[in-house]
Amino acid sequence: MKRYMNNLKRDRTKAWLASAALILLSMAVKAQDGNAGINAATSQVKSYFSAGTNLMYAIGAIVGLIGAVKVYNKWNHGEPDTGKVAAAWFGSCVFLVIVATVLKSFFGV
Repeated sequence: MKRYMNNLKRDRTKAWLASAALILLSMAVKAQDGNAGINAATSQVKSYFSAGTNLMYAIGAIVGLIGAVKVYNKWNHGEPDTGKVAAAWFGSCVFLVIVATVLKSFFGV
């Protein structure tokens, strides 16, 4: 029984070493030039960036419309916090537009 256990431990060690060697070999095969990888990632991010900023502008427009309806309802009902709500909705729209514009100019897209 002891002999069987020793053989089992030795076989497990061999299997572990073989799997580790295969993993390291596969990593070495998939390795590429670092600059090429960074340039590929940069071009992919730049290709999605204009669509992302347009999405942020669209979300800002939707938020602005929803906010305008909510402020209009509060104003018609004569609620006292209409100014605060209007400022909050307007601020969120301005924030979305400014963030999209700043990110666009920051990344030079």
